[in-house]
Amino acid sequence: MLWAAYEHLAMHMGLGALAALCLAWLPFAMLLHPLLPASAGQWLGRQVIMRGFRAYLRILTALCACRFDLEALDALRHQGPLIVAANHPSLLDAVLIISRLPNAVCVMKASLMDNLLFGSAARLARYIRNDGAMQIIGQSRDSLASGAQLVIFPEGTRTTAFPIDRLTPTLGMIARRAEAPVQTVILEFSTPYLGKAWPLFRRPVLPLHVRARLGRRFDAPTDHAAFTRELDAHFRSEIAMPAPDTHDH
Repeated sequence: MLWAAYEHLAMHMGLGALAALCLAWLPFAMLLHPLLPASAGQWLGRQVIMRGFRAYLRILTALCACRFDLEALDALRHQGPLIVAANHPSLLDAVLIISRLPNAVCVMKASLMDNLLFGSAARLARYIRNDGAMQIIGQSRDSLASGAQLVIFPEGTRTTAFPIDRLTPTLGMIARRAEAPVQTVILEFSTPYLGKAWPLFRRPVLPLHVRARLGRRFDAPTDHAAFTRELDAHFRSEIAMPAPDTHDH
């Protein structure tokens, strides 16, 4: 009973901490976006997001019985422009990866780019708006050419049919056009917390253990369709099924 109460409290503390961090940066991001040159704005925006997400994960570790093993991602920090492609089991996935990469740019849903809480920070960092395949491909290629590391989830949305949903062809098209390598990342959660079937305000199963590990690195493809099939097979061979859900709904 006491542990269940703590899990409810941890959930509210975790969500509240993220909202507080976003709100603290919101007025500065709104003000600086029109004032700073694009290059300075995106550097500052990406640095603040990385450090803010890192602080958020520290809060989850200290107060919410979460344990994150993300050291494998540190190997990517100084490896230059590449595409970081990960499976997408949870709402936390982008937070986990971006917290370790100082020059990450993310493809975001248009609804999140328009969101009052998240949109200003994302626009300052020059994240890419998901407004159609050709726009995503063009902006992603430009970001990679400038030296950024592109974080993308090739399923397009959180996984519903584990181990992985059908992959979209967009990643392969970006990698081919940009002639960029693709580094796969495998995200593993002890429970399906904040997955598609886990409502936002449903208490977690704690302690929550999360691990990121590096998968195969693919060279830039010449055939995006064949690449997508090979990428799908790699993810399926690497991803374990999620732990069973032990809480009632």
